[in-house]
Amino acid sequence: MHNVLYNLTYRTWRLIFQLMKWNWQQKNWPEFTYDSSALKGLEEKFLLESAKLIGASTIITEDQRRKFTIDLMSEEALKSSKIEGEILNRDSVASSLLRQLGLAPDYSDHRANDKEMGIAALMVDNYQTFDQALTHEMIFKWHPCVVAGSWFVKNVGQYRTSKEPMQVVSGYEGNYKVHFEAPPATQIPEEMDTFIEWFNNTAPEGSIPLPALTRAGITHLYFVTIHPFDDGNGRIARALSEKALAQSLGRPALIALSHIIEATRKEYYNQLEKNQKGLSIDSWLSYFSRTAIDAVGHAQKLTRFIVEKTRLFDRVRGQINQRQERALLRMFDAGLDGFEGGLSADKYISMTGAISRTASRDLQRLVELGALTKTGQLKGTRYWLNIGDGFENQGVPGRQ
Repeated sequence: MHNVLYNLTYRTWRLIFQLMKWNWQQKNWPEFTYDSSALKGLEEKFLLESAKLIGASTIITEDQRRKFTIDLMSEEALKSSKIEGEILNRDSVASSLLRQLGLAPDYSDHRANDKEMGIAALMVDNYQTFDQALTHEMIFKWHPCVVAGSWFVKNVGQYRTSKEPMQVVSGYEGNYKVHFEAPPATQIPEEMDTFIEWFNNTAPEGSIPLPALTRAGITHLYFVTIHPFDDGNGRIARALSEKALAQSLGRPALIALSHIIEATRKEYYNQLEKNQKGLSIDSWLSYFSRTAIDAVGHAQKLTRFIVEKTRLFDRVRGQINQRQERALLRMFDAGLDGFEGGLSADKYISMTGAISRTASRDLQRLVELGALTKTGQLKGTRYWLNIGDGFENQGVPGRQ
């Protein structure tokens, strides 16, 4: 009797699994459904915060604007790659971005590897062509950028052709879970024709324009559901979302979308999995919209951070030595997150070559000048950039 019940239960669940349809198997695919009224407030907030960001970018200097652009694009390149488990070098990516934007000599990114140059190339192309209609050729141009240096990708710059199912799984052989299965390769050309037509028709000047966050959110989910490439789908999906947002804003979308997604990576993957089993996508659009708004907020902080850098150096100009200047630049180069755990005397000695007594004197002088703040005592002493109350202040405990 026990075996009969076991076999019945097993067959029942197996039948249920076989009958379960992914979103692309639904009758009305790809007609996603959602409550547009629930997104109205988020759409308005996104446009308002984006307008503030755009306004801030018009009153900063050209050098500050260039610094903001490179810093944000570098951060997005690093975070979009990190979401997929790839760790890149910030300086190499920034160097490659400068060269490809024509802001540095051709040899300036000699340290960058294929992956770093590739993701930088994608960022630059998306930045420069945001207002152009989407085409197969544009996506084919992006794909080699995101799989550069990946020896296992067979179809580079073309849609996948394997007869094997494209599945997202976890676990190990014999005991793994299928989180999602994409449409078979034979359907990809037709699916992508439909996707590209939808993307262009829903643009601000298209025949059926959609609000900014709604369009960008659907773009991401729609593209990763098709999963047209052997690898690199997530990075291209995020680039397409940024293209959609840029078209709605009428300028490159310099927001920290990948930065926020990477910080909420678990929820990101949970929402993708949840919303690939049906066509009702309210929870995905809510998550994506909140993420995009947070991304604008982070970009606003970065703008203020860069302005404060200029102000700080103006305050201490002529009052610090080369060692102190080098240390401050290194701290700013670490970005909003700053040095993990703050700047210690040992770190200062390592980056400047100063002896212990000189390092202590240099750091104390920077505190007296108001360039740094100090926390802790003795070996626990740490130093932080003093960049005003509008910042998280490089992770200083208790500062908001």
